[in-house]
Order: sequence, then structure tokens, then C-alpha cells
Amino acid sequence: MVSVELPSFPSKQGYLACLSAILILSICTCSLCFTRPEGRKCRKLRSMEVENKYVTIKHHIHGLPSSLDFESRSATLTLMIPPGSEDVIVKNLFVSIDPYQINRMKVCSSSQKTVDFARRLHPGHRIDAFGAGRVVASGNAEFKKDELVVGVLGWEEYTVVRPGSMLRKIDSNMDFPLSYHLGILGPSGLTAYAGFYDVCKPKEGEKVFVSAACGSVGHLVGQFGKQSGCYVVGCAGSKKKVELLKEKLGFDDAFNYKEETDLKSALKRYRYFPDGIDIYFDNVGAEVQEAAVANMNAFGRVAVCGVISQYTDAGKQAAPNMLDIIYKRITIRGFLAYDHLSIYDDFVSATSDHIRHGRIQSLEDVSHGLESVPSAFAGLFRGDNVGKKLVQLAADNINSRR
Repeated sequence: MVSVELPSFPSKQGYLACLSAILILSICTCSLCFTRPEGRKCRKLRSMEVENKYVTIKHHIHGLPSSLDFESRSATLTLMIPPGSEDVIVKNLFVSIDPYQINRMKVCSSSQKTVDFARRLHPGHRIDAFGAGRVVASGNAEFKKDELVVGVLGWEEYTVVRPGSMLRKIDSNMDFPLSYHLGILGPSGLTAYAGFYDVCKPKEGEKVFVSAACGSVGHLVGQFGKQSGCYVVGCAGSKKKVELLKEKLGFDDAFNYKEETDLKSALKRYRYFPDGIDIYFDNVGAEVQEAAVANMNAFGRVAVCGVISQYTDAGKQAAPNMLDIIYKRITIRGFLAYDHLSIYDDFVSATSDHIRHGRIQSLEDVSHGLESVPSAFAGLFRGDNVGKKLVQLAADNINSRR
């Protein structure tokens, strides 16, 4: 900072001459500042700054969620990696919307202390979620700028991925839409594949019942069942979904559970399972699980993938007949997709082949823009989605298919 003491001026010409000198000196001083190395570095950092918008919860949620439980915030993010850091900055293109997140949004849930990805969320904090995007900066030798990646990102425009976080490159030889890596070739697909083949171990000709059969996992389980030579029936919450299951996805039969007052007898009365159920893939819990167990055959298997009815109503806990479980020797097993990563390569290979040959179809329900995340999430609990629920945050200007 240059200090100049102003003299008294005997004339107007003297005043103007002095003022000109001050202006010239000021310009020279500013120019010197911006031509120094630290000045250039400062300008570069500022040019790389963005306002990173993200969605967070306003408060902990109990019961059915609504858009009013969420808000958008932003924080300044510099799209550069400091020297020595192994962080990776990803521009998020798609994020997954999954019902299990509601248990993280509660003050307390028994699930929060079981595995890291189920830990409790806090109001105002970012919400991590599975997503796909493109690398914009990287200090990790495994990831290069502009590569497409999939992993734990967040409900935000950009995510800084720390070392040790789940992130992998997308195989450039796989000619599938980017969104598939969050659904049919991602956690939803692995959940369906592992739950059906690893947990239930189907045999040709067995009778399979799938609840929430139009959901992100259920619609794939039914199709895997058909590819294995099983008889498959699904239940869903609308006439439109029932028709979709039978006419597009090849289920042998389907019904609207909302129209049934007695699920236990309905499974037999309409000849869905006159010879009993061998495999029940459970996505909802409560009375549907009870009805399925009541109609199961000896040595039946139940894969418990989710209990969405209980997520927002703790009173809806399933109470299957324990005598049935004992004397029919029924196996009921809960599972997580991450327990079955050892079969990931087999899953991707088999499922990719099914897709390429048109044997399995992927249902996707895509909303657009970060601002649509709250309504997309709340819609899961109203049964709005058909198939995998995703939000596309941005278009991939380099390549939308990889």
C-alpha cells in the first residue's frame, strides 16, 4: 500500500499533475501484484472455484418423508488437488435414490451401527450415495481426468472422494448407458443376482414369489427367475405395474396387493401357487412376508432384501408363523449385496450377456436436476417409481455412453 501526502496546490495545473502521478503509481503497484507468482496462483485458484450445491436433511425424519424435510445448500469448492493429496474430484452425472437411506435419516435405527454405509446422517451435512460421474481432477494415479467412474459419491454436484472410498473406473469396452452402472449392473443388480442365486439357490421348475416386483431389485429378480426355468409371480401396487410385469418382463403372473384383503388365501385362491412357494424374495416385510411363509413348501427359502413397509412405520413388523418355519424347515436369511462382492465379476458377465441378447430388460425411472432429489426420494415411499429410481444431475458432454 503506497501512502501519498497531498500538498497544497498553487494552481489547478499543479493539482492535475499530482493526481495523474498518483493514478500512474497505483496502476503500476496493482500490475506488479498480479504479475508476481503468488498473484498468478491466486487468480488461477479463483478461476477453478465453483459453488457446489448439495441436498441435506433439515432435521431427522420419522415416518413418511416429504420434500419439506430437505433443503439445498452450497459451499465453495476448488476443482484442484493440493500437492501430495490422493483425493479425486468427480462431477456427478447420476445419483441413486434408495429407500434404505430413510433409516440413516432417523435419530436412531438399529441399522445405523451395523455397517459403515448405514451410519446416521446429520442435518446440514452432505448425504453420501451411490453415483456415477466423470473425474475433473485427481491426485490418485489410478484415476485420470475425464475418466468415467462409479462409486460412493453424493447428492451433490461434485464429490471429493477420499482415499479408501469405494470408487472404480467404468470399463470403456462396456457399451451400456452410464445409468446401468447404478441399476442393473450396479448395487441393485448385484442385490437381485446374489439374493436369488447365492441365498435362494433356485432349481429349475421351482415356484418363486417376488414382492415389490416393479422395484429396482424386484423386477430383476423375476427375470433372473425366468432365465433359470422357474415359475414366477410378482405383486405390485397398481394395475399399470401388474400389466408391465406380465406383458413386458415375462412374469408368469402378477397381482395388485392393494386389492387383496386376505393375502394368505389370495396366494392360493387365484391359483398363483396351488402347489406352494419354494422361494420368496422379500422387499417389503409385514403382512406380505407372513402370507408368503404361510404358503411355503418344505425347505422353502426366504431372501430378506428389504422391509420398506417397516422403514416408515415401526408397527408393521412381520410375525410369520414360527411353527411353519420349524416344521417346514424354512430358511429365512437377511443379506446385503456387499457380502457377495466375490461373485461380482460373474454377476456382471452373466447379466451383460442377458442384456445384449435381450433376455433381461432394465426398468429405469429418471428425474432431472439436483432440485428433484427430495421429491424423488419421497416418491419411493408412495410407490411412484417403476424400476430403478435415479436422478440425472448433469448431461455428460463428452460421451453419454461408455
